[in-house]
Amino acid sequence: MPDLLLELLSEEIPARMQGRATEDLRKLVTERLVDAGLVYEGAKAFATPRRLTLYVQGVPARQPDLREERKGPRLGAPEVAVQGFLKSAGLSSLANATIQRDPKKGDFYVALIEKPGRPAIEVLAEILPIVIRTFPWPKSMRWGSGRLTWVRPLHSIVATFGPETEEPDIVPFSVDDIAVGNATSGHRFMAPKAIRVKRFDDYARKLEKAKVVLDPARRKDTIAHEARQLAFAQGLDLVEDDALLDEVAGLVEWPVVLMGTFDAAFLAIPGEVIRSTIRNNQKCFVVRRGSQEGSSPVGTHGAAPQGGMTNGLAPKFILVSNIEATDGGASIIAGNERVIHARLSDAKFFYETDLKTRLEDRLHKFQGIVFHEKLGSQWERIERIGLLAAELAPLVGADVELAKRAALLCKADLLTEVVGEFPELQGVMGRYYALAQGEDDSVARACEEHYKPIGPSDRVPADPVSVAVALADKIDTLVGFWAIDEKPTGSKDPFALRRAALGVIRIVLDNGLRCRLSNLIEGYLVHLRLEPREGTEPVGEAAPRSRPGAAGFSDGLLGFFADRLKVQLREQGARHDLVDAVFALEGQDDLLLIARRVEALAGLLDSTDGQNLLAGYKRATNIIRIEEKRDQTRYAGAADPTLYRQAEERELAQAIGAAEAEAKDAIAREDFAAAMSAMAKLRPHVDSFFERVTVNLEGGEEEKKVRVNRLKLLNQIRTATLAVADFSRIEG
Repeated sequence: MPDLLLELLSEEIPARMQGRATEDLRKLVTERLVDAGLVYEGAKAFATPRRLTLYVQGVPARQPDLREERKGPRLGAPEVAVQGFLKSAGLSSLANATIQRDPKKGDFYVALIEKPGRPAIEVLAEILPIVIRTFPWPKSMRWGSGRLTWVRPLHSIVATFGPETEEPDIVPFSVDDIAVGNATSGHRFMAPKAIRVKRFDDYARKLEKAKVVLDPARRKDTIAHEARQLAFAQGLDLVEDDALLDEVAGLVEWPVVLMGTFDAAFLAIPGEVIRSTIRNNQKCFVVRRGSQEGSSPVGTHGAAPQGGMTNGLAPKFILVSNIEATDGGASIIAGNERVIHARLSDAKFFYETDLKTRLEDRLHKFQGIVFHEKLGSQWERIERIGLLAAELAPLVGADVELAKRAALLCKADLLTEVVGEFPELQGVMGRYYALAQGEDDSVARACEEHYKPIGPSDRVPADPVSVAVALADKIDTLVGFWAIDEKPTGSKDPFALRRAALGVIRIVLDNGLRCRLSNLIEGYLVHLRLEPREGTEPVGEAAPRSRPGAAGFSDGLLGFFADRLKVQLREQGARHDLVDAVFALEGQDDLLLIARRVEALAGLLDSTDGQNLLAGYKRATNIIRIEEKRDQTRYAGAADPTLYRQAEERELAQAIGAAEAEAKDAIAREDFAAAMSAMAKLRPHVDSFFERVTVNLEGGEEEKKVRVNRLKLLNQIRTATLAVADFSRIEG
């Protein structure tokens, strides 16, 4: 079957847009092909800095013929309805229609419409211009006198269609004044002449000869391999950077890896500053001394703290050129070295200037910086974090004074020159400056780690001081924005509250911390000392004690935590309904115990006894629900032993009492596996009860009493299981 080759050649496409653009191009074209009845075999899209390419394999040569029956009006219908039917069906008269007999609804006209399929190349000539004109670039521009908008000026379009064994045809269309052809060009500088291409294999081969590597994955592999080899040859290690690798692969069509040098005197500044300077300004990689050299940590102000660069950087960098220069790249290297020297000089000046001012001496500036209109200044927020960090310190095993000191200093580096230039180094620089001024190692570490974890793959702080400040920072964010009703909605979360909640959960679970969320939330409200703004209600101490409604406020935020905990536990393989079943129990807001309960509940339900117990529970609750609805009463309370008529009733009652007592004792010891095992012992007695006992007896007053008693006994199953979880929330 024929294949489609489409290339859109333009000026340079920003690297950050290329990945999304290839997926959009593939999706937009293939979806329209399928809608047109042209089901293809496979499709691949590629991007270089100058071109988007799509290769669609196995496209049918023509659309399938369509045969459709269209129902018309009844016989004897008004002439207007008949004429409308004929027009819509494309018939000249009723003689071309058939009559379908229906003894119930009456006879009506039916038109048989046969629509022959069109050649695929004609369909493509309609589809491709639409895709090009409506392509969803994040930003686009218009040039010259044309009306087409594109990310950068579009120069040419290649679109060929045909089988491997024949000369492909050019898809006949044009966009503005750009006519489709079969000619493209290679590398802008090394092979700018026109290239005639046929199908994809021919196209890719000729581009390779013209110094263009079409596949971005190949360009990435080439850059990474040659960079590692170049570093290894010098006894160095490449500092891996996947994000930079993706970006650089989108900047070159023919990657040439080179190594440059900078003044070793710049190694006196932290490695992270050097790396950010070289990375951000020149899109170059840094290297470090190989592990075999036993190099010292980066920087001169003490050992590199945990989380910093583990080996000292070498005074070299790796750049990726887009050209094979006649001088071997010497001029390119020299140009990059001049720029990097100037940038590192600036960075060194910023760093040395920052060291002259102690962190605490910067804090007064926060009094004039608004954190949020309704939550006060950054200084007020720092005070709140300090108060909560001091309260949390004993709970997490941290020194109270160190926690207060870390909370005071943790945001100070936001006012430094280096962080102003490189915002991504916030926290990291706080750690360096804290060590440089002689702060305790735990305080310095907390300056960096209190932001963590930032994402699902980020590490979780483990030092007690870092844990205390990190929790305080995130709880201040959550409670504060929740109190002013700035909650996430749908996909919008401008203040990253979901991330903050997940951060709290990961810190608590990974460090095995015991704390009641409701106590933290309700207790922390008193730290929100805000004056009510015009048109707003007061919050915190300025508010009446009923506002924002401690119970309702806490419940809403706890529910938010529950949703985030489901996400976290689901990623670890847990079922969301089991989290619901545990969270539904009154007073369940200890995240660590919830996780342990969920784990134990999952273990129970993975067993045959657990599955059968759940089935028995659901059967019992269904019976009770139906009977309570019918009788308009609740069958609560203990069953009367004197009304038991069968041994199975007495055995079930005894088993419920024993299991409930055993489960409660196990829960008091926080042995949730034992509590679940106690519940599992109910299974044979529940099964036996349903096999041999009739619940809904019919007869006189005595039988009615027995029926009510048996319903109460079934309700005791429901009550007993609440010791471990709310089984009504469990699916299945």
